[in-house]
Amino acid sequence: MLTLKIQSMTIDGHPYLCPECASEAFTLDGTGWIDAFPVYGNCWQSHSWEEPLITLGDLKQINEARTGRQRAEDDDTFRLVIGGAVLEGVLHPELTVDDIRRATRDVYWARIIKPAIRRRRNAAKRAIKRPIRTAKKAAAKRTTDTVAAAKAAAIGAAWDLQAGGHQPDPGYKPEPINACPFCVDGLIDLDTHLHDTTVRCSVCHGTGEID
Repeated sequence: MLTLKIQSMTIDGHPYLCPECASEAFTLDGTGWIDAFPVYGNCWQSHSWEEPLITLGDLKQINEARTGRQRAEDDDTFRLVIGGAVLEGVLHPELTVDDIRRATRDVYWARIIKPAIRRRRNAAKRAIKRPIRTAKKAAAKRTTDTVAAAKAAAIGAAWDLQAGGHQPDPGYKPEPINACPFCVDGLIDLDTHLHDTTVRCSVCHGTGEID
């Protein structure tokens, strides 16, 4: 028994399809020992038909004319002339050593190498961003500290002014005082014979100074 899995096929440029569902993928199955026997088609939707235009001998020629596959990207194709008609098509790919090698390489790359490269790349990005982020935080902290210091100084100065406080002037010299001759520091002691009392001087109004 000879079976060919057809992916697509044309006869003289016209698509050869399943007569029931028009599927382009099907198998051609030939049995017996006489090349003149017809072959049978079977599509993936379980439709079957007898193909009188293609015999077992033709099926053998198609199998001999196929290109085969050497690499994973190759297609297994065929082209031949049977009874004056040009048959062309693509066969279902059979597994090759390159397919296995490529699959192993792709799995190794996708599951092991690529994630490792991605982890190293992300680690490098974090290593670059970390000092930049630290410098930004330090600069922001310095700016905040400077602003806070300026605010504290302004608040302190305003508080000192409001509370009457000020920084002494090293070159300041007080003006001479003209003491009041009638009191002592703005106060006068009175003897009432009953008890001692002290009143504010009405001459200097209790300042102890005469302008």
